[in-house]
Amino acid sequence: MAFAQGSRSSLSYGVESTFGVAATGTYGGLPIKTHSLDLSKDRLQGMDIYSDRMPRVSRHGNRQTAGTIEVDLRKGNYDDFLESGMMSSFDSSDVMTVGTTPKFLTIEDALNDITQFRLFTGMTVSSTSFSIAPNQMVNTVFTMVGANMTVSGTGKTTSAAVINDPFDSYSASMYEGGVGSGDVISIISSIDFSITISFAPTFVVGSDTTPQLEFGRSIIEGTITAYFEDLSLLNKFLNETESEIEINVDAPAGTDTYTFWFPRIKYNGGNIPLANEQSRLVTLPFEALYDTTATTQLKLTRTS
Repeated sequence: MAFAQGSRSSLSYGVESTFGVAATGTYGGLPIKTHSLDLSKDRLQGMDIYSDRMPRVSRHGNRQTAGTIEVDLRKGNYDDFLESGMMSSFDSSDVMTVGTTPKFLTIEDALNDITQFRLFTGMTVSSTSFSIAPNQMVNTVFTMVGANMTVSGTGKTTSAAVINDPFDSYSASMYEGGVGSGDVISIISSIDFSITISFAPTFVVGSDTTPQLEFGRSIIEGTITAYFEDLSLLNKFLNETESEIEINVDAPAGTDTYTFWFPRIKYNGGNIPLANEQSRLVTLPFEALYDTTATTQLKLTRTS
């Protein structure tokens, strides 16, 4: 008997034409670190009271899929997921802003050593989080929500992933308060930010799977942690001064930059704890707001 091994597992995906209907054609391989995709079902329990106190009825109810996919961000491999997470798409200039059009994916989880395949349909990115810190790759987590899952002994036709070099913190730069001219910040210890849509199923009578997913506002928030050397950042929180942030990430070759530009942000905190005898750090949570000139909260540009 063979047990399924993580080292023999793989993820692939296709873009759906119709929500919840498995994508056709060849699926693209997806480089991943971990994932927790799964199907869950609600429980229906009979509430009849019996003198022996023991329940008689238990049934399965609504079905839905969810989980996370954790990756090291790199050129090209996750653009469909980034588009799903921003409800938008890259234009002919390789620029994408926050949009209003959902993008749904079919994802196949292949347990290759035991020839079993779990197929997740109606999947979309409900939240995307990024973590940039010293001595690590640009860690990215896609939080997925979807409609259903089936299991088969036959997998989809897949193409091998073209695995580009992952982005790292040493090939990254950050500008605060203006873009590209003398305001690069070299005191950042880490920066984390997330894009949240909050997709959720809308169940109806007559079906245990959702006919569609509803969604909320675009919430983009993050946290900057920096070495505390002066009041330049803290004063923006104290005085409620709006600012802007640009983050550039790349691989060591320096030829495949992804630029995240937040044209209008507001700091909502400025914590400076005394944790030990080492350097003091200031932690500044921020939120990205709609900017009338840029007409977006976030602009993502890929340069190749």
